[in-house]
Amino acid sequence: MANSRQARKRARQGEARRRHNASFRSMVRTYIKKVDVAIEGGDHAAATEAYNTAVPVIDSLADKGIIHKNKAARHKSRLNAAVMALK
Repeated sequence: MANSRQARKRARQGEARRRHNASFRSMVRTYIKKVDVAIEGGDHAAATEAYNTAVPVIDSLADKGIIHKNKAARHKSRLNAAVMALK
């Protein structure tokens, strides 16, 4: 338990940031799932469109430090390989 005023404030700020970042992580997972659904559907055009929509979102969260840059690269690489395999 935080004892000083400063520690209590930092605890409040950390909790607010955690909730904010959790919503961003959820958003990224949703974009990734949209690409996966399009891939499972077998529609190359829809999968490509979903992938092109997801990539900037993944990159922006990696830039903000919400997800690690290597994790972002891994997701993009695997999604792209799956989309290209539909061709």
